[in-house]
Amino acid sequence: MTLLSLLLAAGCNQSSDKSADQPGVVANILDQTLPNVEEAPPAANAITPVESPPKIDTPPPEAAVAGLIPAAMQGRWTGAQDRCGDRSADLELTVTPDRLLFHESVGTVQSVTAGEDGRAAVEAAFTGEGQSWTRTLALRTSPDGKALTIVNDGTAVTRKRC
Repeated sequence: MTLLSLLLAAGCNQSSDKSADQPGVVANILDQTLPNVEEAPPAANAITPVESPPKIDTPPPEAAVAGLIPAAMQGRWTGAQDRCGDRSADLELTVTPDRLLFHESVGTVQSVTAGEDGRAAVEAAFTGEGQSWTRTLALRTSPDGKALTIVNDGTAVTRKRC
């Protein structure tokens, strides 16, 4: 056992670079297989570090997606007294970026004009109950985003978010 310990200790004290002591032993195999090879320049599509990108002023998100209903107004809504998920509720409404899906009609967004205080005027082409019509609705969310008021021909109806 002491002999084994001495051999291990002697092996640990030896240099790990055998190429200095023994001719023909290569420490770095790449140097032997590719002698005198220069590093290739970066490829044309290589990612190279650049300076900070220039500051580009971007319009607010609502202006960037003109013609779409603002994200704050999108979602599922129902009447204040209705139960969320009740598809038969008269005030059931789903708002997507380009559609207003009411209980018995669907409005396809034609244009959206953003107003003050998170308001939007949405012009939509509606179909429902065998009829077609175009209407502009005024939409406004409450400051906390939990209610949506829609004004249609002077009549305001407020729905809660589901």
